[in-house]
Parts: sequence; C-alpha cells; structure tokens
Amino acid sequence: MYLTALFSGVLATLLCVHQLKKLLNTPQGVQNPPISVNYHLTRDHTAKTSHVESLERAKNGLALLKQAGMKKLNFAGGEPFLQPEFVGELMKYCKEVLRLDTNGSKVTEKWLSQYGKYLDIMAVSCDSFDEATNIKIGRGKGAHLPKVKQLSHSCEAHGIRFKVNTVVNRFNVDEDMNAPIQAIAPFRWKCFQVLIVEGENDSGSTLRDARKFTITDEEFERFCKVHDHNACFVKEGNDVMNSSYLLLDEYMRFLNKNVGEPSKSILEVGVAAALKDVYWDEESFKQRGGIYDWTRQRPTEHQSSSQYDW
Repeated sequence: MYLTALFSGVLATLLCVHQLKKLLNTPQGVQNPPISVNYHLTRDHTAKTSHVESLERAKNGLALLKQAGMKKLNFAGGEPFLQPEFVGELMKYCKEVLRLDTNGSKVTEKWLSQYGKYLDIMAVSCDSFDEATNIKIGRGKGAHLPKVKQLSHSCEAHGIRFKVNTVVNRFNVDEDMNAPIQAIAPFRWKCFQVLIVEGENDSGSTLRDARKFTITDEEFERFCKVHDHNACFVKEGNDVMNSSYLLLDEYMRFLNKNVGEPSKSILEVGVAAALKDVYWDEESFKQRGGIYDWTRQRPTEHQSSSQYDW
C-alpha cells in the first residue's frame, strides 16, 4: 500500500512536470495580453506562515506570463520582503521592467546593493504622515515615516524610481498631505479609495476586515481636490479599481475581485485558459493610467536596450 501511494505520488509529479514543460513550449499569446500583473507572492504582513511557491515554479509562471504578453510585473503581498532572497532572485531572473510594492519596513541597504540594479520602481505604502494615524490604521508602530524618507533617498541613490501608495480611508481622509509629499517628491503618488472585496476584507472571518475604514465617494473626491494639483498625483476610486487589476495570488491563480472564484493556476492550465475564468476590465485599466513610463531613472549595464526584452 505504501509503495502504491509512493508510485502514485511520483507519477503525479512526473505528469505535472510534463504538463508544465508542454505549457512552456506552447505559445501563450492571448487576445488581450496581461500587460501588467500584480503577483501577490505571500498573504503575510508580519510572519512567514502562508504558502509561497518554490523559486523554480515561480520562475516558470513568470515565463508563461512573458510569453502571453506581460510587460510589467508588480511584486506585492502581504509584505514581499518577508521573502527578500526569493523576490531578489525572481527580479534577477526577469531582468525586465519590474516594480515592487512594499511597506518598506524590511528593505535593507544590503538588499538594495545586491538586487536594486534589477528594479525599476519601488512603491512604498504610506497612508498617513502622522505616526498616530498610522498606528490607528495598522501601519507600523510609530517608526514608519523615517523609513519612508530613508527609502526615498536610497532609491534615488540606486537609480530606482520612487512611488508612494496611499489608501484613503476613514482615519486619513481629512489629512492635508501636500507638504510631506512635496518634500519626498515621488515620481508617482497613487491615492486609492479603500475598497471592500468580497471574501478578502469584508467580515470578521476574512483575512482582514476593512469595513471600519470605508468612506463615501464624496469624501474621497474631497480628499482628491485638496491634493490633485500635485503633478505626481494619481486618483483611483472604487469605480475603476474593482476589476482593472490582474491579480495573481500565491498559488499563481488569477483572482476575481467581487466576481467569483479564482482561476486555476497558470502552472496547470496556462495563461490563456486561466484568463478565461476571470473578469479583467482592460478599458478601466487604461482609464486609471495603468500604462505609463515605468522604466528606471537611468540605464545601467544590466538593462537591455529594449525595455520589453526578457
């Protein structure tokens, strides 16, 4: 019985490897190519407990996305820097236009020195420039802002474009952020209206519960009017957020925000088949400014002459 189970396990593994090789050798082009993909490689923010694909399988998944037309990859989480070497090695493998979303708390100068040359944009989450507000939101324990400022300087030194992501919510909607944003001078400041996603953050039984953070559309518009004179300001309300992102989870499945179940893993069925199971609003993606100049501040010897070469 043990030998039968062992043989079955080996056979299943061989079949999976055969299927993956078949997918990698098959053109993955699709009618609406996944130009920009957000890879949420872990759901964790503070501990290394959630599933993370093996480095080799993750590389294979990214190769499939490249074949299907992906031009930009955003590493997100959770907190991707809970897996710093994993992220760094994937960036090194891609050698392509990349962006990394992080809260910045675990980014080190050592990591930037080793892997920074492969990174185009670092997007740091900063929901308030008042530490007391950050604590209410759950963003750090009172030392978040010095890290954000330090990262802005480090990114400039390494030729990495610096971006700030702010989720506008109940606790920061009345905050005037003009002066601090102008002081750190990001090339892009994305302001999101806090979004409730069914099955993700809509109850006490989900991974997070964002119901106490919600604001009205009118409140979000008021925040935007106070800040939209900044050249770096990019507004993103719920009307364009809901299905304008292609989100890949830690199992390399596309997520359906407020629409349905995740797709099958692209490692099992390929990108084209997986995309058939999700709703992606390409027009909203373009409307929210999803396509922009996302290359590094200056070229290095590690960059290809073409921003779209792998």
